[in-house]
Parts: sequence; structure tokens; C-alpha cells
Amino acid sequence: MGLIAGYMFVEIVGGIASGSLALLSDAGHMATDAASIGLALLAMHYAERAATAERTFGYQRLEILAALANALSLWLIVAGIMFEAYHRLDARDFEVEGPLMLTVGSIGLLVNIVAALILARSAGHSVNVEGAYQHVMADLLGSVAVVISGVLIWQFADNNPNWYLADPIVSVVLSLIILRATWGLLRKVVHVLLEGAPAHIDVQKLCERIEMVPHVTLIHDIHVWTISEGSEVMSAHIIIDREYEGSQDTILANLRKVVTGEFGIGHVTIQLETSGRQCKEETHHVDYLLSEWKSVARKKKKRWI
Repeated sequence: MGLIAGYMFVEIVGGIASGSLALLSDAGHMATDAASIGLALLAMHYAERAATAERTFGYQRLEILAALANALSLWLIVAGIMFEAYHRLDARDFEVEGPLMLTVGSIGLLVNIVAALILARSAGHSVNVEGAYQHVMADLLGSVAVVISGVLIWQFADNNPNWYLADPIVSVVLSLIILRATWGLLRKVVHVLLEGAPAHIDVQKLCERIEMVPHVTLIHDIHVWTISEGSEVMSAHIIIDREYEGSQDTILANLRKVVTGEFGIGHVTIQLETSGRQCKEETHHVDYLLSEWKSVARKKKKRWI
């Protein structure tokens, strides 16, 4: 993060000195990289903090809020870059110092290569690091584009000023790359804030697998959501056979083996019932599973309502 953030300021200075909007765009992309790595560090730091009576899940959700602020601020940066690019393409009254742009861009490319090599060693072990690694790889491609535009301006702009247009064109391309990266991040953040089910967990298959546990009749009022990256939570009401005379702890243990062992959900709350009437006063959201329940009920020939 220090490597990328440090050179980001160099690119800002180089972009202003050379008049290169592409360098400033690449600096904005480096900001996304540094922020992505910073979020990974933030998650590691706050994940160690204990929960309190006021914050029963601790501070894990701060990672999501920081990602939201990061994405929205980057959209403001992109809007400014796109506006300036449009102005330059329309007026065509600007010049760019090609050699300076090429020098700064080339060093930036080396910085991104080093950063990618550092992150590649851990990308396979952490979702947070994997996200940061993907950001750096996208910025690496952006640095290649800056170098190419610098070469074109350096070699051809003196004889044909139209080659200066390579700079705003590249800045637009880099802005689109930033938008693409942050759009995926923003969708993920909003999904988490709306308590959506994690993308890697099929809730329907989870329900089907739970109902295969011995002495389980049906599952209802199931909720699966994400607190922060890698921290999933599930709560559910589960109806068991009325005729079952054994210990409910055995059923709970088998259920947790399925939910935690097979689906990787670390925080599980299960309420066992022998009839749907036991929770009739509660507000349940069950429409999305209602048709499946009826089908299963017919197959099992259980009168649970």
C-alpha cells in the first residue's frame, strides 16, 4: 500500500507538470488500488476487536462502509476526469510533455509490476488480498496504456498536434476501467448492506440439505447474510418430527455439521420446533420458499401447518 500510495503522489505531480490527464487518471486508479489494500488491512485489524453489548457483531461492518465511501469518492474523481477529457477533446488547445509523461508512466508500470508480485504470493489465501490483486492488475494495464500514449506523443506530436489527443483518449479508457472496478465493488457493498445472501451460498440447496438431516421435517424463516467479507450468518426455524424422543442436541449437532462444515457459515442460530404454530406470532418472510415447502410437505405427507 505504501509503494502504490507513494507513487500515486508522484504521478499527480508528474501529471500536473507534464499536462497529462492520462497520468492523473492513472493516479486515480492507483488510489483505488491503495484503498483496496487499505480495506484489506482494515478488515484484518478490526476483525480482532471484540464485540460489545452495543455492537454485538463488533466492528466488522466498517469494512463495508469504507468500501462504499471509497467507491462513491472514486466516481467523483472519474466524473472530474471525464469532464476535463471532454473539454480537451472539444477545445484541442493543450500540450503534453511526452518525455516526462513517458518517464513517469514507465516507472509507474514498474511499481505496479512489483506490487502485483508482492500480492500474488497471498492472493490465493485471502479474498481481501485477491480483490486488491485484481485492482493492481487492472492498474498495470492502465500503466501500459499511459506508456503507449507517451510514446505516441513523444514521437509524433511535434509534427502533428492531433497526436496530443492520445492523452485524453487514454484518460477516458482509464476512467472506464476505474468505473468497471468500482461498479463491481459498489454492487457487492449494496448487496451486503441489503442483507443479501452471499453469492457462493445457494439458499435453496442449503434448505434441501438441511431437510435431509434425520428427524428434520421442514425448514422455514431462513435468513442468510454477510456481516463482512468471509463472515456469514444464518438463522432459521426448523420443524422436527413430533414422534422424535431423543435429544434435540443430537439434531442440532447434525444441523451444524451441514451448515458450518458443508456450507462454511460460521455463525448459526437454529430454533427447533415441532409445529409451525409455535411461532405464529412472529413476522416471517417465507414467500420465496412457500412453493418448495408445499412440494416437500406433499412428498413427506406431513401435516405441519
